[in-house]
Amino acid sequence: MPLSARESSLCHRVAARASALLEDLAAHVAIPTGTGHASGIDHYRGLLLARLEALGGTARLVPGEPRPAWLRLPHARDPIDAPPPPTAVVSRSGSDGPPAILLAGHLDTVHDPRGSFRELAVAPDGLTASGPGAADMKGGILIAVAALECLAEEGHDLGWTFVLNADEEIGSFQSAAALREAATVHRVGLALEPALPDGSLVIERMGTGMFRIDAHGRAAHVGREFARGASAVYALARTITRIEAMVDLEAGRILNIGPIEGGSVVNAVPDHAAAWGNVRFRDAATQSALEQEVLALATRGDALPSIDVHAIFNRPAKPFTPPVQRLARFVRDTAEDLGQTMPFASTGGVCDGNILQEAGLPTLDTLGVRGGNLHRNDEYIEVSSLVDRCQLLATLLLRLSLGLDQALEPQERAEPPGRPRNAG
Repeated sequence: MPLSARESSLCHRVAARASALLEDLAAHVAIPTGTGHASGIDHYRGLLLARLEALGGTARLVPGEPRPAWLRLPHARDPIDAPPPPTAVVSRSGSDGPPAILLAGHLDTVHDPRGSFRELAVAPDGLTASGPGAADMKGGILIAVAALECLAEEGHDLGWTFVLNADEEIGSFQSAAALREAATVHRVGLALEPALPDGSLVIERMGTGMFRIDAHGRAAHVGREFARGASAVYALARTITRIEAMVDLEAGRILNIGPIEGGSVVNAVPDHAAAWGNVRFRDAATQSALEQEVLALATRGDALPSIDVHAIFNRPAKPFTPPVQRLARFVRDTAEDLGQTMPFASTGGVCDGNILQEAGLPTLDTLGVRGGNLHRNDEYIEVSSLVDRCQLLATLLLRLSLGLDQALEPQERAEPPGRPRNAG
């Protein structure tokens, strides 16, 4: 349907901010917020809270939960015993009462603050700009804040809650409780992960878990007492082959082994080895089966070599439920009214939308900017998406505030044909 006069005015106001949006993004990208970099994250959080409080939001910091020590990877830059970062929760009641819409973003990036990739660089043609976290997700957070500001400037008295955590890139173990608590008191969740490069909206995600395998052996001199030794590395290798056999892509079972460590010299039988792994699964039944299979890798008794297993399945799968289907159609209709295309897609990637939806909140989570090369030193944003995705968010928030029941309740309308395509 055509935009209303109020929606057109709102979109014009967003468009007038084009230069300011790019300038703000450059300033935010220049703040180092790699996971665990407390000073940069605190600075960035403070800037955002100031803008949200200026809109009438009331902020509180929810203390972070401890993160399991065994999750620490070899050579990780973030100290596992560092104080867990707090999660900021900013809420504003509107003319219709307490907020029903939850916006979610993460302050941390994967980029090392000591690296050379530190600033936003606009391409000569002006079409793209690269910088650490430009797309994932400083661009998304920025357009959400700007959308709220434009709505306020247009006189719309909306209620909203904005949750900003600082450990999403390492699993949200420290902020999961705060996310779940927020999910229980809202009706719809909008997370600001970057859209796929073609603007696709991700409507279902796999779930994920982490595990660690520790192999224990008996040290011995290779030349003199090899037979007395028990190699932890051999034991770990045999266990890894069992893990590989669990993979079944057709059944939605993915297991990957990442860092491996073991042994110190070539002429000593190693008495310890360890491997860290990641699991992806399509649904709750597959999650349950994989949990049992991974934990069953552990050995019993005192015989060497032995295997210990730690595992935690922290982000359940995010299925395309009927409420999410209705919300996705509502978002797509809004995008099309703005002249934007928005195909649906599925992905094996995970985010905080998994946690919010598992807690009962219908959530869509690729409402940020368009970009690509995420988690790389050439991560980029499409500059034009600062405006058009901000217009989408602002219009969507306005429509949701006026017709949330329409977005979430069953309507007499056919389901979109076919299944969404898969995306990486």
